Amino acid sequence: MKHTQTERHKELMNNARELRKNMTKQERKLWYNFLRGYWIRWRRQKVIGEYIVDFYCVQLKLAIELDGSQHYEDAARVYDQKRTEFLAKMGIQVLRYTNLEVNQQFDVVCTDIDNKVKAMVEKMNRYHMKITARKKKELEG
Repeated sequence: MKHTQTERHKELMNNARELRKNMTKQERKLWYNFLRGYWIRWRRQKVIGEYIVDFYCVQLKLAIELDGSQHYEDAARVYDQKRTEFLAKMGIQVLRYTNLEVNQQFDVVCTDIDNKVKAMVEKMNRYHMKITARKKKELEG
C-alpha cells in the first residue's frame, strides 16, 4: 500500500520524535555539551523532505550527521550519498563526523563546527553588506 505524502510526513515526524527521545550516546554528547547552548539555534532530528538529519541549523542551511558503524555498510553509504545529494540540491551543506571522532576528539569536532559556522556567518554578513551598499547607492543615485 502506498503512503500519501501526508501519511509519509507524519511517519517521518513520528520517527524524528522517537529519535529525539532515544539519541545515541554521541548525539547526546554533541547536543548537551555543545549545540544546545550554541549561539545559533540548532534543531535535533529535523525532517527535510524524505530524510531526517541529526542536527540542523535553519539560518545557515547547515546539517550535521553523526555516522555510526552502520554507515560503513554499502547500502547505508548509498543511502547517505542520496541524502547528501538531495540536501545539496536544497542548498543545505552537510558536515559529517564519525561516532569515533565524537568520542575521542570531541574538542576537535566542536572547533571544526564552530569554525565552519563562523565562516558561513561571515560570508553571509559580507553578502548582506554588499546588498545594503548597492541599495543605498540606488537610493542616493
